[in-house]
Amino acid sequence: MNKINEIWNRIKQIKHLPIITAVFIGLLICVIYFSSFVVTKNDNNIVNTTEEYSSASEYVDNLENKLVNVLSKISGVQSVNALITLESGFSYKYATETETRTTTSGGQDITITTEKVVYVDDKPVVEQEIYPVIKGVVIVAKGAENFTVKMNILDATETILQIDRSNITILS
Repeated sequence: MNKINEIWNRIKQIKHLPIITAVFIGLLICVIYFSSFVVTKNDNNIVNTTEEYSSASEYVDNLENKLVNVLSKISGVQSVNALITLESGFSYKYATETETRTTTSGGQDITITTEKVVYVDDKPVVEQEIYPVIKGVVIVAKGAENFTVKMNILDATETILQIDRSNITILS
């Protein structure tokens, strides 16, 4: 108990203690407040998922289901259907090996460069899988006759699928 009184007396002797305490509490409040604005990486992005799809139609079905799920939660929307069209299917960039050979023929150097796809276990090594580009979206929703609801659907679809508004059609 004696040590606590000693410590308390030392603290009371510090000049400008109320000001220092107020500044410290203010900084603590600022740190707590601004930490709520820290952007965290969201790995559940609907478009850029790491899920594996066996076909482009499976990919589209998944996107449509997720889109309908979100849109049905918008105030004023009753039943929703969505149709997504793609420009093309999945495309892949394969790992390659480059081999360069130089030969001399008749005093001229001839360089031949060949590029071969790398195979492991008789399967090409995929370096990058490129997801299909969304061409357009048609949404049919009860409640979309209300302009505010229609704009909310448009905003949500544009944000979720990361496509231009001109590629989105909303019908009621």
